[in-house]
Amino acid sequence: MKLTHIAAGIAVAFVATSANADRLVIKGSDTLGAKLIPQLAEQFKAQHPGTTFDIAAEGSTTGIAAIIDGTAQIGAASRRAKPAEVGAASSKGINMKPTIVAYDGIAVIMNAGNPIKGLTKKQVEQIFTGDVTDWSAVGGAGGKISVYTRNTSSGTYSDFKELAMKKRDYAGSSQKLAGNEQIAAEVGKNKNGIGYVGLAYTKAGGIKVMPIDGSLPSVQTVHAKTYPYARPTFYYTNGEPSGVAKEFLDFTISAAGQRIAAQVGFVPIP
Repeated sequence: MKLTHIAAGIAVAFVATSANADRLVIKGSDTLGAKLIPQLAEQFKAQHPGTTFDIAAEGSTTGIAAIIDGTAQIGAASRRAKPAEVGAASSKGINMKPTIVAYDGIAVIMNAGNPIKGLTKKQVEQIFTGDVTDWSAVGGAGGKISVYTRNTSSGTYSDFKELAMKKRDYAGSSQKLAGNEQIAAEVGKNKNGIGYVGLAYTKAGGIKVMPIDGSLPSVQTVHAKTYPYARPTFYYTNGEPSGVAKEFLDFTISAAGQRIAAQVGFVPIP
């Protein structure tokens, strides 16, 4: 979990009373909230003195829930809201409005010392579902595979399950971690490790990104959808945003905001 100047009580009080129109509460995706949103916020504050941000990067599920229960003006998500979430929102009179703010490629990462040069989509599915448990089965030197995944509140956890695993369950032995940076750190330390991270987290030490059927995640392959694990990322709001929430959303998708997204490692909106 990553927090910036936040106490849950303050966030709830703000949304309930709107006492300070220059305080923006954003909850949700670690993929967006650990790096991109804080950098966007710093630039936004430079142009809008007096604006303060409460950023909680705890997973896409928490961001969508925060829009439903009114504890944030923006819910960041690396996945689309599920029908049950849209239904829960509708029952409370909440209109779950998604805005695509950048694109991402979920990169499959291995320890830099692993001799394997690439994987097929089928091999990725077999590894993360537990059908294959030893590196020798996919052309490696041998050794028990250590699978690292995000936790169940993560949009990346859900997206990867759908994009790479045919919606099958993760291996029972997989280790669930809270964020992209934690997965990269564990894979970097474990010669038998494998995991996945957003593009913005692929520069960590001790890891390498695997080509999947010969394709690496990049601006070109994500835009062309030739990389198999490409996906959009979102801000959710209750209908059309207003005030500082609208200003920040507009800044995010502006040319200046998209330049920051590209610098962080995301794929800008075409």
